[in-house]
Amino acid sequence: MSAILPPSAMRRVTCAELRELAAAYRVPLMYAAARCARETKVYLHWTAGHYGQFFADYHVQIDADGGIYVIGAGVLDEVLAATYLRNSGSVSIALLAACGATTDDLGAEPPTAAQIESMAMAVTALADGLWLTIDRERVMTHGEAADNEDGVRAHAPYGPRTTCERWDLEYLGMAESPVFNPWAQDGSRGGDVLRGKAQYYREHGVL
Repeated sequence: MSAILPPSAMRRVTCAELRELAAAYRVPLMYAAARCARETKVYLHWTAGHYGQFFADYHVQIDADGGIYVIGAGVLDEVLAATYLRNSGSVSIALLAACGATTDDLGAEPPTAAQIESMAMAVTALADGLWLTIDRERVMTHGEAADNEDGVRAHAPYGPRTTCERWDLEYLGMAESPVFNPWAQDGSRGGDVLRGKAQYYREHGVL
C-alpha cells in the first residue's frame, strides 16, 4: 500500500517553478534513463485515492482545484514507486482522484476539469525543462506504459489492452474523452487528449 503523506509534506508550485525544477534535474534524469537504454520519460497517473490525499509515489501531484504540488524540495530524480520497472530516469505526475473508478464509471471523485488542464500545463512545463518532445514515446499515461506502447519492453503488458491491472487516465470522463476505449484511433484516449492540450500550451506560449 502506498504511503499517504500529510499536506505539510507538500509544496505548491507554479508552472514556471516546475519548469525550473525540471531544468535543474535534466542531466541526472537523462543519465539515469540512459543507463536503462531509454530516454527520459514523463508518466501520467491518477492516485485512485481521494481529492486532497497525497501519496509518496509521485513527484508531482495535482489536487481537485488544479493546484500543483511537489514533495518537499521537489527532488525530481528520486526514484519513486510510480511506474513498474520504469522509474529510473522518469518523472511522475498524478491527479489526486479516481477513488473507486472503474472502466464504466469514474466514481464520485473523477478527474476535474481543473486537474486535467493543470496536468497538461505540468506536462508542458516538465517537457520544456527536460527538453522533451511531447509525444507518446516520452509522455505516457500509466495505462499506455503498462502495455509498452512506446516500444520499450520493460515488462509483460498489464494495461488496458491486456489485463487492465493499470489503466490510469485511459478515459477522462469529459466530452473529448468520454468512454473507455483503449483501441480508439480518433484522439479520444486520455493520453492523446492530455498530450494534445500540453502541445497547445507549448505552441501558444500560455505558461
